[in-house]
Amino acid sequence: MHARLYQRPKHALQSGHAQTGQWLLEFERDDRMRADPLTGWTGSGFTAGQIQLRFASQDAALAYAKANGLEVEIVPLGPKTLKIQAYADNFR
Repeated sequence: MHARLYQRPKHALQSGHAQTGQWLLEFERDDRMRADPLTGWTGSGFTAGQIQLRFASQDAALAYAKANGLEVEIVPLGPKTLKIQAYADNFR
């Protein structure tokens, strides 16, 4: 089974740093979505896609993946970009 491991980014509307140090492990979909013949809704039998495991550190997540035979792709956190401006810049 394949899984993605990434660090939780800070939400755009979040001013604090709560839960930003957590590492998340999500399983990647193995099968295709198919339309239900009765309702027309799309779905699949892949229930592991609904699970999101949280870990305190990257090492703990990798140890869990190794113990359960998961192939893990580590997704790096994007760089922080700060737009520094003064309040007076809003009126120019």
